[in-house]
Amino acid sequence: MLKKWLSYIVPINILKKKSAFGQSLEITWNNGELVLDSANTNYSYGSLQRILRKGLKKIGFQKIQSMQHILVLGVAGGSVIKTLVNEIQFEQKITGVDIDATVIEIANEYFKLNTITNLEIIIDNAFEFVLKTKEKYDLIIIDIFQDTTMPNFLFETFFIDRVLFLLNKHGFLLFNTMCLTENDNLRNENYVAVFDNKKVVVTTIPRIESHNELIIVEKIN
Repeated sequence: MLKKWLSYIVPINILKKKSAFGQSLEITWNNGELVLDSANTNYSYGSLQRILRKGLKKIGFQKIQSMQHILVLGVAGGSVIKTLVNEIQFEQKITGVDIDATVIEIANEYFKLNTITNLEIIIDNAFEFVLKTKEKYDLIIIDIFQDTTMPNFLFETFFIDRVLFLLNKHGFLLFNTMCLTENDNLRNENYVAVFDNKKVVVTTIPRIESHNELIIVEKIN
């Protein structure tokens, strides 16, 4: 508890560990809460939890409560899952997919993700999982970063179409993106343009925490 209170004065690191993919992961007490960071950005809790909470609020907590199955691509420490379970009180099935077994071990040890009874964690590449799954989902949350870099496949038309296929009618996609350069801004504009001829409603929530842009897509047919 002392470290927690001292963290209101100065961040206190309690773990540094390399992931299975060579990324630097750190657990830190910061302003009274545990956060998971990579070398250059927040991975879970802290600012990231605030960002995704804003997207979930835009969709509507009551609407989310009535859903049956939520897919989270990119679990990290599980902050968005904690928001779903603790704040929104979502009681139906959550499937979380993350490629990195090390980060899930950290999430279980420090954030008790393995105590959430309606959560199934799958260690897999998000692209491969999306191709293989036979399930349909009411909400798909994409929150995949390699430090400050986002994999190119997330923005490819084939992947976008597959994600839309996996959504139930009136299902939602919540996509957290990072925009650090003008090329990133253009990338996002091109991503949104892909939906022009599809039966969806697209909403963007720009510049959350200065460099994150949320893209929300509702499938209307």
